Amino acid sequence: MTASTPLATRDAALSRRILTTLALVVALDTAFVAVVGLLLAPWLAPLGATVAVALGVQSVPAFVRAAVAAAPVVALFLWLQLRYTRRQTIAAVGARVVGDDEFTDLRGRVTRLCSQGDLTPPTLAVAETPVPNSFTVSGPRESVLVVSTGLLGSLSDEELDAVIAHELAHVKNRDATVMTLATFLPAVTSGEFSPLEALTPRGRSRGAAVAVLGVVAVVLFGLSAAGVGGGLDSLSGLALVVLFSLLFGGIVLGALTAPVASLSGRLSRSREFAADRAAALLTGNPAAVAAAIRRLDAAVSDAPDRDLRRSAGVRVLCFLPHGFATGGADDAEEFSLAVETHPATTERVARLRELAGELERSRDRTGRSDDR
Repeated sequence: MTASTPLATRDAALSRRILTTLALVVALDTAFVAVVGLLLAPWLAPLGATVAVALGVQSVPAFVRAAVAAAPVVALFLWLQLRYTRRQTIAAVGARVVGDDEFTDLRGRVTRLCSQGDLTPPTLAVAETPVPNSFTVSGPRESVLVVSTGLLGSLSDEELDAVIAHELAHVKNRDATVMTLATFLPAVTSGEFSPLEALTPRGRSRGAAVAVLGVVAVVLFGLSAAGVGGGLDSLSGLALVVLFSLLFGGIVLGALTAPVASLSGRLSRSREFAADRAAALLTGNPAAVAAAIRRLDAAVSDAPDRDLRRSAGVRVLCFLPHGFATGGADDAEEFSLAVETHPATTERVARLRELAGELERSRDRTGRSDDR
């Protein structure tokens, strides 16, 4: 895979936004790991000392050893976050991974365009919904392209190729991986994702989890006050942090989500322009990309009963920011308060028209050169 292929159209501004957004996500994850590490220090310190002696690095300052030990933990946390976000995003739209013998026309298009763009074909998933849309979620090695049946039935062959090429450009530019990471906090804040539910037994409520943690914290404080176990102060502190997060997590998450949402929104707008351009160059048909954008935008405008509130994490990833679900019209008001994640349709179409003009002028110059 080389940067000279038509799908690789990342410019300097987009690269900066990708790196800035990724740096913020990594910084937040590192801070979380550091807090947990400090609370578990009484148990981790003896183990760390034993490992340091075994490796012969006991003379290295403790904070340096801690930083080196934290690096793989942060990497694991990021990997788990990617896997969780990818799985939950696909589940949120009701998509399923399709077999090799299903949607053969779609698979053939993806394979052909990947071959043209020097890209490994992603896993295919299809959502059974009339709402026309698509998105791509990525990890370090694997990407998943999700399309709706409404999309497949709404577009011409050229327009469908344009949308697929657009999604593949997100994989090629690696912005899909960063956006997959960046959607985690906004999705948790909006209630679309709930990691707590994945960690608690099925059927247990949030209130029950808070009550259990509260009892554990009280017991640990009692034992600590009685002098039982030197490390109980730290463990009770950890329990209190978890309890505080459950009780006031919405406020904390809101504060953390604001900069992530702002940066990812800017990244999303830049990456949509880059993917539109890449799709136009790969297919050689800017008009088809513009036509697909207009057609899908008009289709959504004709469906005011769609559910926009419950797909905050999905919308930022989509070809157009209306998500996949249908639901109550009242939810549309909350969408208007969200961070703008996509360029205006008119602006995307205008840029594609400019690109079409550039390509036409380039062909004219080439033709005149050949005539000479």
